[in-house]
Amino acid sequence: MWTPQQLPELASQLKQSGARATPKQLAQWADPKGDPLGAVVPLGGCTASFVSPKGLLLTNHHCALGAIGLNSTPQRNLSRDGFKSGTNNEEVSAGPNARIFVLDSVQDVTARVQAALNGAADPLARIAALDALERQLVGDCEKQSDYGCRLYSYSGGNRYELQRSLEIRDLRLVYAPPEAIGNFGGESENWLWPRHSGDFAFYRAYVGKDGKPAPYAIDNVPYQPKRWLKIADKPLGAGDFIMLAGFPSLTNRYAMADDFQANAEWTYPTVAAHYKRLAALIDAESRKNPQIASKYASTLRGWQGAAKNYESQIESIRRAGTTQIKRNEETELLQWLRGKGATGQSALAAHARLVELGQQAREQRDRDLVLGQLSATGSLAAASQLYRSAIERSKPDAQRENGYRDRDRAAFENGLKQMDRRTDPRMDRQLQNYWLHEYVKLPKEHRVAAIDAWLEGDDEKSIKRALDRIAKSRLNNPEQRANWLKTDRAGFEQGKDASKDGAISFAVAIMPTLLQMEQEIRGRAGETLLVRPVYLKALADFRKSVGKLAYPDANGSLRVSYGTVTPYTKDNGVRQLPFTRVDEIAARSTGTAPFNAPQALLDAVAAKRYSVALLDKRLESVPVNFLADLDISGGNSGSPVLDGQGKLAGIAFDNNWESVSSSWLFDPAATRTISVDQRYMRWILQEVFPAPRLLAEMGVPASAK
Repeated sequence: MWTPQQLPELASQLKQSGARATPKQLAQWADPKGDPLGAVVPLGGCTASFVSPKGLLLTNHHCALGAIGLNSTPQRNLSRDGFKSGTNNEEVSAGPNARIFVLDSVQDVTARVQAALNGAADPLARIAALDALERQLVGDCEKQSDYGCRLYSYSGGNRYELQRSLEIRDLRLVYAPPEAIGNFGGESENWLWPRHSGDFAFYRAYVGKDGKPAPYAIDNVPYQPKRWLKIADKPLGAGDFIMLAGFPSLTNRYAMADDFQANAEWTYPTVAAHYKRLAALIDAESRKNPQIASKYASTLRGWQGAAKNYESQIESIRRAGTTQIKRNEETELLQWLRGKGATGQSALAAHARLVELGQQAREQRDRDLVLGQLSATGSLAAASQLYRSAIERSKPDAQRENGYRDRDRAAFENGLKQMDRRTDPRMDRQLQNYWLHEYVKLPKEHRVAAIDAWLEGDDEKSIKRALDRIAKSRLNNPEQRANWLKTDRAGFEQGKDASKDGAISFAVAIMPTLLQMEQEIRGRAGETLLVRPVYLKALADFRKSVGKLAYPDANGSLRVSYGTVTPYTKDNGVRQLPFTRVDEIAARSTGTAPFNAPQALLDAVAAKRYSVALLDKRLESVPVNFLADLDISGGNSGSPVLDGQGKLAGIAFDNNWESVSSSWLFDPAATRTISVDQRYMRWILQEVFPAPRLLAEMGVPASAK
């Protein structure tokens, strides 16, 4: 997951992978605002890319589920039936909090950050100094209200960048194929190969008539990006060079071996078990109530996907012996440092302190998990957010926590307004019931006295009484939620209405513990700011000494991966082909979800309506999905896959099962990214769920057979 600026340093490796880029082209590729990377933008935990000069955005179908659900009704299920617009006027809002950020400038602020950290007296002062400087940098950067700014830390704090981006706040859903195309095979096929998923959808970015970002308004006009991707005009084949760009949120390639082992042995199995049980509750209600199915579709898919991911990671870690590999890598580095004598001592001390900090973080992990989840469920989440907002509003704006500053208020209020469209009190009661039972299972020494007092007992009757009080909360009423937005801290802590409200009184009871947890995390983070850069600098030096270039862990900023279209051999010895074909969808279709391919697709396959531009003669069919040895992580969903000319060859949406633990360790022999071939996307747009205006807009009008 290379930073764009590292690409020129990788010239020889790129050439070995089949790239024919000249030094001039490499310099162009290394420009995050240039062509093609300037067309790639973050989209709410996913990635999207401009594919026309009229603001048309391509991303994954599963990244658009929020917008699909928001615009669905029991009578008009867009997930089941799909959505397409014939004109711009028919495009629908993706929601008030939907955002993309178009990069405008990058500033190296390492010296300023390190000076602030060096002047701090202790760990809490250090993290406070970083927070204060970040607020100052971001605040100064965002004086022009059209921009969003973010401070990024690289390599544990060895480099800091302030990035300014144009914040576009009016996104609209343009096209989403039916779920039977966009998620053919369903959740049971996550991280599996072969795949036949049309996991793509289109948004459009809008701005005000003056060309500046603006909230949704009917008379807004399409945004005109400076960069957009062109559709590949050369057929992609096995062995071809490709490059992927996107915004991976987090990797832990340089984590301590102890931290890795704790995740493998506790975090993943524990959280996966919780998510499976929670998903079963939602699934059971969804079968009885279509409205709940629509509201919780994104949540359900997220939990199911995460549970499967974690369980697969556990098995992948066991199969590959990843724990021992991580331990061996750390041991090798430590031996190298010891061999350096006095010059290696600071890094050795940093390593020892990082190990201690990891142990401290795990001391209350059961409690922290339960309290975090309980306070994030339904009306309890709304109450906690509103009370925290009141606490933060009692401070000057510059001293408030992120998410509660004046600039965050509109998004915060919009989220509360949308609560009824994304949650249901009956379903939330079941989820709250689950976490309250988990709370009373905690050992007494891990319980919280204020929550125990609020709960008034450990038995079923106590939990039922608590749930009844929550059910009567005024936060279940949109108008009352708006009223609590205006309430100050004293109103939450001393008001009669607050003490009688089950959700508000819970928030008041739990908040001191949540704030204490935050302070403990901040203290450890402050110490980490001092020692982790030392350790990671030593790691980079060690890698350089053996002829390897180090890249920073993913942090949500733009990254580039390169490789080739390539097959692999599964653990059972079966060699996998790098492409799947539309004919195979017809063969797999059963007529029952999730293998219920639309009749229009089956008819097109039966008639072999494969135009010359889309037919791959080597496959004797239209390709659907393909494999490549690219490096992706969460946040890369929707990332464009580019060919050697920088043109759109596909869109990434998944990994294979063998690589699910790649957030911790990248194995080029087993890691494969799964992408939708742009030819399949065009085939769907042409033959199955037609959208000729989108094809024309992307410069690829429908082709004759």
